[in-house]
Order: sequence, then C-alpha cells, then structure tokens
Amino acid sequence: MISTIFNFLAAHISAYGAVFIVSMIPLIELRGSVIVGTAFGLPWLNVLLLSIVGNLIPIPFILIFGKKLIAWLKTLPFLSKFTSWYERHLMNKSDTIQKFAFYGLWLFVGIPLPGTGAWSGSVIASLLEVPPKKSFPAVICGVLTAGIIMTLASRGVVGLFQFLS
Repeated sequence: MISTIFNFLAAHISAYGAVFIVSMIPLIELRGSVIVGTAFGLPWLNVLLLSIVGNLIPIPFILIFGKKLIAWLKTLPFLSKFTSWYERHLMNKSDTIQKFAFYGLWLFVGIPLPGTGAWSGSVIASLLEVPPKKSFPAVICGVLTAGIIMTLASRGVVGLFQFLS
C-alpha cells in the first residue's frame, strides 16, 4: 500500500507536493514525509521545513475538535471498531502525558515510534481536555524533535545505501 501511495504521488504531483501531503496524513505524518523527501533526493533542509509545516497545519483543528471527531467517528459503522481501539490505545498512554504534562506530550509526539506523532498527541490532548494554549507548544516541540531525528536517521540510511552500492 505504501508503494502504491508513493508511486501515485510521484506520478501525479511534484516531489515537494508529495512531501507536503504525506506530512499531513494521520499516522504517517512527518515521519513518512521525511523518508519520501529523502527518497526523492530533495535537499534535507527543504524536506524538513516542508514536513514540519505540513504536519503542523491540521494540529490546531485536532486540538480543538479532536474529542468531537473521535465521538463522531465512533458512530460510523465502518470506523467505529478502529476508532474505539485507537482511543483506548491513546488513553493507555495518557498517564505519561498527564504525569509529565508539557514534557510528556513533547516526548510522545517527538519520539518517532508507531502510534505516536502530532495527530495522536493532539487527539490525546483533546480527549484529556488540555487547553490548546498549553498543548500546541508541546506538539510543536515534539514535531521539531521528530523532524530532526527522522532527518538524521533517513539521511544516514540513504547514505549507507549509497555507500554500499
């Protein structure tokens, strides 16, 4: 499925457009867009900046409307099971965020592991009713952290493959 998305983006829009769009896709986000930009051979700074901007665009809306969105998605028959599972999964991680507040949300968003990221962190903040004034700066710090980690990691992997070939 990932290769299908990659091939579609490569064939129908520019490489920069692909990076921007991928950075806004839930659960893929910046982590995927940095890899896409690296695979296209784009300059790392352009990829990083575009990924950060694209990843942050939906976040204020998620922080404000995330709780209502989750409630609505649970009413849709074809998404209710996944949405309920996703909510349970996120709420299982909420103790860390509540315990460490700003830094907990920052780390949750910033450490590039499956199920973490700006979307998930923003949904948790919304479900926990953390005010956007407090949660948005933590999400921004997390996105910046994830961007730096992913840029270094993707450039290292690409560099290793270039070295070996």
